[in-house]
Amino acid sequence: MNDQLDLHSECCRRAFLGRTSFGLGALAMSGLFSSEALAAARELGAPAPKAKRVIMVFLSGGLSQFETLDEKPLLNERRGEQIPESVRKGGVTSAITERQGNLSVVGSPFKFERRGESGMNISELLPHVAKHADDLTLIRSHQTDHVLHEAAVTTLFTGTPLLGRPSWGAWVSYGLGSANENLPEFVAMLSSGERLAPLHPRLWHSGFLPGKHQGVQLRGSGDPVLFVKNPPGVDEASRRDVLAAVKALNEMEAKATGDPKVRTRIEAYEMAARMQTSVPELSDLKSEPKDVLERYGAEPGKASFANNCLLARRLAERGVRFIQVCDGGWDHHGGLPRALPRKCKQVDQPVGAMLTDLKERGLLEDTIVIMCGEFGRASICEGPLSTTSYGRDHNGRIGSVLVAGGGFKKGLTYGRTDDWGWDVAEDPVHVHDLQATVLHQLGLDHEKLVTRHQGRDFRLTDVKGRVITDLLA
Repeated sequence: MNDQLDLHSECCRRAFLGRTSFGLGALAMSGLFSSEALAAARELGAPAPKAKRVIMVFLSGGLSQFETLDEKPLLNERRGEQIPESVRKGGVTSAITERQGNLSVVGSPFKFERRGESGMNISELLPHVAKHADDLTLIRSHQTDHVLHEAAVTTLFTGTPLLGRPSWGAWVSYGLGSANENLPEFVAMLSSGERLAPLHPRLWHSGFLPGKHQGVQLRGSGDPVLFVKNPPGVDEASRRDVLAAVKALNEMEAKATGDPKVRTRIEAYEMAARMQTSVPELSDLKSEPKDVLERYGAEPGKASFANNCLLARRLAERGVRFIQVCDGGWDHHGGLPRALPRKCKQVDQPVGAMLTDLKERGLLEDTIVIMCGEFGRASICEGPLSTTSYGRDHNGRIGSVLVAGGGFKKGLTYGRTDDWGWDVAEDPVHVHDLQATVLHQLGLDHEKLVTRHQGRDFRLTDVKGRVITDLLA
């Protein structure tokens, strides 16, 4: 008889939760957040942190380094010539250039210039970013194992091409915990108006880490976070009463079962309630001075990459641990001389402004800013080569990455590619090395930041990765 009563009580409780939580914000946020700081890695002797947060500017599709960050004069001298077999050694960049047969090289029509006291060589396409040359670390030898977008992007963000693994930001959240009880630890933003594939939600998912470490997507238009607003006809007082009742029921279940997931659920409801105040305040760019908006090229109420960079700074100063600013449209298989300058113009001013803003506010020293694509591009021309048009195929062997802040060496150019832009000639930096080095600067040992799943330990860098100490101040 008692078992039947308990079952009836449990069914009623579940029905009450399902109906009175309005099926919106409370359930949408369930399992995503926690206010407790997890210090698992530090307890195992991790390094002292030099940084508190990461802003990752991701250029989806693969930035062409030869027009922006890695000048190759030889490619202009030998324009239209076949790349020597002695350089290629039978290799190809991908099936695309292998099928076309013609392996003629093409250089950049854009000028490079030595910038700052460091003399960092950066293209005219990135004038605002170039002003920060003496605060930047330029890695010209970044490598990944993949030449297809899906695999390379997923590896950059999760450490593996396999699906279902925790993302980089989720690992950082897992290792560091929260610095602001009113906002999530991990936020992702996507630019509108461009082809965004393959920017799937799995790139900010928690995988098999606890759900509270999952990233929250902050949208550029409409409601910044879905389901945070009260539904029509529900006022604040009613909402508070319902949440109080739901919390009481969850507390009863937590006490009865000892299930940690119930405690996470309670925290999720509380976070959702706090976000009803914190998110509108965060996303209100009208509160920014006019000169700051103009510096970024930001327009309040308009979805744009510029707005997202300004929001990234606002998130950073509010203690969010990992901020992804993703921009699509960088996969230039053709029409590169026209398309690339347009894309660079869209990102150059906002990224330059964000670096200026972070530095002026004293945030750059403990914020790691990364700008990269999933891989680089090939020195071989893809498609017809003319005086005004050409394309570049993918190249996983070489790519360029910009890093600023967080204890990375200022004004350093690291790594070198060969004169033909075919492969790394000195100091390769694998994607797992980049991940390991960033975690190190956050005070997290990439070999000890692990979680047990299906009988073995998993980590962001899988079974690879090394900290590149030459990149660090």
